[in-house]
Amino acid sequence: MRTPDLTWSVPLNVRLQNGIHHIFSGPYEALDFLENEWPLRRGQKYERALRLCRGALNLATPLAVAREAFVAACLEAGLPVTAAPLSSAPPNSRPQSAM
Repeated sequence: MRTPDLTWSVPLNVRLQNGIHHIFSGPYEALDFLENEWPLRRGQKYERALRLCRGALNLATPLAVAREAFVAACLEAGLPVTAAPLSSAPPNSRPQSAM
């Protein structure tokens, strides 16, 4: 059974071929992209990323392994990847003032 709510500890920011940046938070989003929007439907790293993202969703592959396979596939396809910034505070929170 696939679990779409699994997330990586650090999301990935991928610059697509059209210049748009897309944040991938976990193997579900990565697998969807690999299956439906991937620019090169071939490559050893592409095939490995498909297999390992599926494995992560089926709880058979560690999330970190699937994440690294997706990074390798992106690099193989010429899609630059960086770690997405993590938000340290909830969007509506205000810092406490010192009294």
